[in-house]
Amino acid sequence: MDIETRPAIESLYHYSCAFNAINVIKLAWKRDQTPTPGVVTNFIGARIPTQVHPDKLDALAGTVEGPPNPGNWHADIAEWAAALRAVRQAKDTFRIVELGCGWGCWLTNTGVAARDAGLKVDLIGVEGNAHHLDNARTTLALNGFDETDFTLFHGIAGPRTGHAVFPSPDAENTVWNGEAMFYPPPAVLELAKADPDVQVLDCYPLDELAQGKRIDLLHIDIQGAEREYVLGNFPDIKRHVARILIGTHSRAIEGHLTAHFLAAGWRMETDRPVYAPIHGGRPTLAIDGVQMWANPNLTPDLT
Repeated sequence: MDIETRPAIESLYHYSCAFNAINVIKLAWKRDQTPTPGVVTNFIGARIPTQVHPDKLDALAGTVEGPPNPGNWHADIAEWAAALRAVRQAKDTFRIVELGCGWGCWLTNTGVAARDAGLKVDLIGVEGNAHHLDNARTTLALNGFDETDFTLFHGIAGPRTGHAVFPSPDAENTVWNGEAMFYPPPAVLELAKADPDVQVLDCYPLDELAQGKRIDLLHIDIQGAEREYVLGNFPDIKRHVARILIGTHSRAIEGHLTAHFLAAGWRMETDRPVYAPIHGGRPTLAIDGVQMWANPNLTPDLT
């Protein structure tokens, strides 16, 4: 580990949980797994095709990953433990809504863990990049889920219905981290429809995704729009969501979310701040943060 990499890696150990994160991970760890040629098998037995992120996964093809320490190629101890805790607290059916689901990362991982726990699954994802959605379908199918187990929406998670302008998956340099322009004025919307570098997509508020059902885990990773989504959907979040796991994208967003959830009486269960080294006198996001909050109306006060 070189001197520049060490602070970023060590930042992943700076998490706090209201439960024993390492024990949760150990309970999910399947030891002595057999590798599958051409795919990466993670520590809980989920199989990931290398096509979802070839730059990172081609070199890992045909291997079995150990538990995160402090992370694997896409997540750290804090996020893994939080997601797996939500599975462990579910009853009968585990339902997740993943906003910005990409290749179906947490749909797949929590779905595999829930199935292994004897639960039925209802896996719901929203993603603006159609190529990522194709990879999500491939990944879910590879892990034995069929179309009765999951629902994928090509769109944008938003605080209300309407439209958003989002980078086209075929535009130059559009792979990850796309940010949406929400609810543009009509003139901007018309220009966007004629621009090959962007696409106009429907926005999905939570009530359209929940359909009146309990959500065991709402996972949000929407590139800086998480605060607006939470505030705009909070009546439905309070009504339907047992736990919310948020990838945060700035210290300011972390502060706003913390103040909001504490004022609403929710319990923080996981916190690992963003890693934002200083460049030019300003903090610059290098690694997303992680927060998980538990709804006091839908979860028991468990430690």
